[in-house]
Amino acid sequence: MKLTDHEFWLNYWESKSDLIFPVPENFILSNFLKDICSSNKINASLELGGFPGHYSVYLRKYLGVIPTLLDYVIHPKILKDLAKINGLEENDIDIVEADLFNKKNNRKFDLVFSNGLIEHFENTQEIIDIHASYLNDGGTLYISLPNFRGLNGWLQKNFDKENYEKHYIECMNTALLKNVSENIGLKNVKVFYFGKFMIWLENIQQKSGVFQVGFKTLWLCFKVIFKLIPIETKWFSPYIVIIATK
Repeated sequence: MKLTDHEFWLNYWESKSDLIFPVPENFILSNFLKDICSSNKINASLELGGFPGHYSVYLRKYLGVIPTLLDYVIHPKILKDLAKINGLEENDIDIVEADLFNKKNNRKFDLVFSNGLIEHFENTQEIIDIHASYLNDGGTLYISLPNFRGLNGWLQKNFDKENYEKHYIECMNTALLKNVSENIGLKNVKVFYFGKFMIWLENIQQKSGVFQVGFKTLWLCFKVIFKLIPIETKWFSPYIVIIATK
């Protein structure tokens, strides 16, 4: 069951004003893609649900991988402008606009990945299985999703409930994700929390000035603490990461 629809994503992307920028070499979470590509022969990748395609741009721009981007909602102009500002041609990234659950799969890739996708569906095993179905034998799966089962989730639930309810919180469980991945036949499965500390609210600009100051103060205090105690944990890490092979 999907927790979002086509209109939700149209409205979501149209509300964003910061999508077009030069993707840096140290782009958030890109270290996993870099490590995977340095350890494996990755010629072609598939990014699922990755519009506007920052990670596909990263792979093409810095690692020479031939990327394909598949998403339910595609804005061609945004993709065109993003490619241009990163020194790429429009056709450097193959674009497929489709519903994952209704698209016939007839292509295979060395790397299949998504960032912030699977938590929008309640059928966790099915969505991970769809990722795996696009993999070559020996190919690598990489998935990241937010962790809303700690402090950040508490903030989301209490101060942006509308966004919180677009996420399937039950899937944000490392043991469940490992079991599901192994159940569908994936190998060398690793599931872990990533990041020392981060909090965010999609609707922060709609909050009062006092709230924003308090939020920023909380963020700074915990940042200092985690500079001194650099641990990754369910209660404070912003992401969960899955890496596996087929």
